Amino acid sequence: QVQLVESGGGLVQAGDSLKLSCTASGIVFRFAGMAWYRQAPGKQRELVAGIIMNGRTTYADSVKGRFTISRDNAKKEVYLQMENLSPEDTGVYYCNAEWSPQRIGRYWGQGTQVTVSS
Repeated sequence: QVQLVESGGGLVQAGDSLKLSCTASGIVFRFAGMAWYRQAPGKQRELVAGIIMNGRTTYADSVKGRFTISRDNAKKEVYLQMENLSPEDTGVYYCNAEWSPQRIGRYWGQGTQVTVSS
């Protein structure tokens, strides 16, 4: 059974930083592409960042230079370091497994709320 458990969300002020973590089980993590998506109220879920098994990364234009995705294969974890947060970054952040730049992964976490106040 695949499980993705996110943590690290919270309420922060504009300009603050936050680091999200996702711990995976039930998949061969070292071969799995991983990604973070977010969904703001009233909007569609969108890709924030993705990382494939060789470490190559993809970022949404809106977060380039502010967010960094990384992975620790030994811990089976993927991270999203978020800097200089703005209210537009508010939303539920979801971990996604078996992702590739060509397709959304099959597996989702339950999501973690990030709220950025102005």
